[in-house]
Amino acid sequence: MDSVSSGSSLQFLAKLLHDAQEEDDDEEHGPHCSVSAMTPGSIGPVKKETTGTFQVKSENRKTIWNTEEVPEGSEFDDTWDPREQPEYQILFKQCVGTEDVFFGMSRKDPSTACCEEMVIKIKLPETNYSDIALDIQDKVLDLRTPKKKLLLHLPYHVDSKNGKACFLSEEETLEVTLRVSRKFDFINFA
Repeated sequence: MDSVSSGSSLQFLAKLLHDAQEEDDDEEHGPHCSVSAMTPGSIGPVKKETTGTFQVKSENRKTIWNTEEVPEGSEFDDTWDPREQPEYQILFKQCVGTEDVFFGMSRKDPSTACCEEMVIKIKLPETNYSDIALDIQDKVLDLRTPKKKLLLHLPYHVDSKNGKACFLSEEETLEVTLRVSRKFDFINFA
C-alpha cells in the first residue's frame, strides 16, 4: 500500500487539483483563488462587480441632505456664541397611587419609561425673569439669556404646547415642567 506522503502520490494529487482548476476557469465561474491567496472575502459565491451610478432621491439636485436627516433643533445650535451653558438637571415625575405602591396593579416601575412629566431645573444666577427667552419644541429646549445659553435635546418627545415654567428668584432657578408624549403601550395606557 502506497503512503500518502510519498513523492509520486503528492505529485499526482497536485496534477489532479491543477487540472480541476483549469476546468473551473474554462466554465467561467469567476476567478479562482489559490490556497495562499484565500481570504474571508473569497468564501461563497463570486459577487459580480457593478459599475455604480448614484441616483439622487431628492427633486432638487443641489440639496446636500434631506430635511429628515437633520436633527430637530440643529438650527438653534451656534458654536460661535460665547455665552456659557448654565447648570441644569432633568428630573422625571410620575403619578403614583396606592394601587401602584401596595398592589402593583398598573405595572408601573421607577424607570423613566413610566414617567408622565419631565422637570428641567436650570440654574440662572444673576438673571432677571424678564431677560429669559424660552422656546420649546417636541424634542428641543432652547433657553437664551444675556449671559447664558442652553440648547438641550430632550430624551423624550414632549407636549410643547402645554408646558409650565416657573422662575424661583430665591434659588435663581427656572423650573420647566413638560408632559412627556408617548405612544400607548402596556405600561402607558392611560
